Amino acid sequence: MTTRELQRVIPSIPASDGAGVKLRRSLGSTQTLRHDPFLMLDEFFSDDPDDYLAGFPSHPHRGFETVTYMLDGHMQHKDNHGNTGDLGPGDVQWMTAAAGIIHSEMPQQSEGRMRGFQLWLNLPGKEKMKPAAYRDIKSQEIPAQPLDKGSQVRIIAGSFRNTHGPVHGGSTDPYYFDVHLAPGAVFEGEIPAGHNAFLYVYDGEALVGEERKPLANRAAGLLSDGSKIRIEAKDKGARVLVLAGALMGGDITTAAIAHLAHSTPPESLFSSTDFNSYVTVNVAEGAPQRKNGRMAAPGNPGLGITPKMNVLGKPVLSVP
Repeated sequence: MTTRELQRVIPSIPASDGAGVKLRRSLGSTQTLRHDPFLMLDEFFSDDPDDYLAGFPSHPHRGFETVTYMLDGHMQHKDNHGNTGDLGPGDVQWMTAAAGIIHSEMPQQSEGRMRGFQLWLNLPGKEKMKPAAYRDIKSQEIPAQPLDKGSQVRIIAGSFRNTHGPVHGGSTDPYYFDVHLAPGAVFEGEIPAGHNAFLYVYDGEALVGEERKPLANRAAGLLSDGSKIRIEAKDKGARVLVLAGALMGGDITTAAIAHLAHSTPPESLFSSTDFNSYVTVNVAEGAPQRKNGRMAAPGNPGLGITPKMNVLGKPVLSVP
């Protein structure tokens, strides 16, 4: 059994998204920092409400999946299909944007810590135009397996020691573990050979593989191919995301206005026809609305955007 070794380190960098939410971005921080099928990984983490209260007002996605994993805080999702979902500590939302969805992700707290991650996964070309869907997964639905020294692994997707996470299979066959390691503890887990895999250390520091190469806090580490992952915590312990998935191939591009991932432009880019007919959601009222049959592009007042206020007094983009 071949152990995967650390091949490349991608430090996270400060960034801002949505209506000004402060975060750190590793994968996706530039167009070339992808790891098929993974497009982006953001970590949002702050005790200062000014860093997160503005949230992520209405914005479109198409052609890929977003996975939101909350560690602390409370976030609410609303979309133009009438869906509403609440995410609390330990919860996950797995959203397949596919043919297109417009949604918002807004904090439901006015103080305290907000911490979590959002991961983007590409979809194969044949699935990019299927209907959008999402699934809210409560913390108690996510199984955990004990490790040595009081450590544990939460299994969000894939399987570990014959325990299956709530998400498994599918075209990307994703693996998503949250590994909590005590000082000096070791995690060893099997991942299918041929999958791309990477790690993200969000607390402490870790040593990776049989070569025990260091991976620093708040950095992503791309791994070589192999069938086993080995992580050893350093003297302060470590908390690490383990992520793996089947390669999708194709051209991976992000469109600035709509955060789109596509294999070929006809399959997945929002065309001008799409923009003229797509429905934008008014998050404040929860009702789909149009302006002259057009979709208003977020942040462009020339296309009819006017600000409305959410329950916390922050602007929400909507169509009047």
